[in-house]
Amino acid sequence: MKILFIVPSYKPAFVYGGPIVVIARLAEQLTQMGHIVEVYTTTANGGKELEVAANSTIMVDGVKVTYFKRITGDHTHVSPALWKAVWKNAQQFDKIHIHSWWNFLVIGASFICKWKKLKPLLSPHGMFCDYVFTSRNNRSKQLLHNVMGKRLLRNTYLHVSSEMEWKECQQVNKGWEGGQVFNLVELPEGSYKRKDNSAFTISFLSRVDPKKGLDLLIRALSGVSFPYRLQIAGTGDEKYILELKELIAQLDMEEKVDWVGWKGSEEKFHFLAATDLFALTSRNENFAIVVIEALYAGTPVLISDQVGLAGYVKDHNMGWITPIDSIETITRQLEEAFKDKSRRQYITRHAPGQIRDDFNDARLASSYVQLYEKCN
Repeated sequence: MKILFIVPSYKPAFVYGGPIVVIARLAEQLTQMGHIVEVYTTTANGGKELEVAANSTIMVDGVKVTYFKRITGDHTHVSPALWKAVWKNAQQFDKIHIHSWWNFLVIGASFICKWKKLKPLLSPHGMFCDYVFTSRNNRSKQLLHNVMGKRLLRNTYLHVSSEMEWKECQQVNKGWEGGQVFNLVELPEGSYKRKDNSAFTISFLSRVDPKKGLDLLIRALSGVSFPYRLQIAGTGDEKYILELKELIAQLDMEEKVDWVGWKGSEEKFHFLAATDLFALTSRNENFAIVVIEALYAGTPVLISDQVGLAGYVKDHNMGWITPIDSIETITRQLEEAFKDKSRRQYITRHAPGQIRDDFNDARLASSYVQLYEKCN
């Protein structure tokens, strides 16, 4: 099968977080399985551009990737060169897989597909959650959705990575046909050594952004009765990080919080394995790769009910799920996680094997192929 991926940004533009990783992982696995995958993307790398020649095609870990020049340096990712290539070449592919939404790049590509009577698979990667749909630029999104978006979405076949995302997408486009398949996650071979910490150690590993609910976790920890350390691994807007540091100072928590910087690739698994609990009290998260990574490292998780993997964690008894409508509720869940040592030990023993089975690359990629075959 010859498959075209259309995505605003591609690795090494890791500044955009988890979606970059899972999209590349899928492209690479499909290629290893014998499918021909090409990626049309832009030179986007946040407010800058990747250091690759614009409109050039290179092999990236076995995948043919064309980085088209974008004429806007913001989240709109406008690229006439990419649109021209889609117009010229789209019908040469058996299937088209569009990633993301709410930017002119993919909306324009979707329009071209509709014009040429091609039905792409669309992976929104959380772009239709209430938090995104109603927060930043919500009026322009509503206008774009009503004027053009609805009609374009009806011409796509939906892929989601969680039950929560499926429900959110159905609210935006009722009766949307599609299916659910987990994102592919890079899981290194081997196991990770655990250690006994003098204080109950809680890890946070993610982009430091208001969406991630780190402020909620900090406030909740200020009310617990047990000794703890919070280790924050991540980068983000300096202004927001400063606000969090001021909050920590106000709550007299400075001696209990460590800012350890970003942890990449193999390093992050050792970091997670050295902690007693991973916490992610996000206001919204359609999947959250880091939850899978923490469990693979044998670390129990405490996540909000707004994280897409909450159902999976609950079904397999691999952690604690908390509402985020009150700080006191999060504090109580933290207390419960601390007290229930036997449950944490059970998770440490059983979670890595469960994750290894459920997130087998070849099996998941085969499920994507089944989605492509249904997309007519």
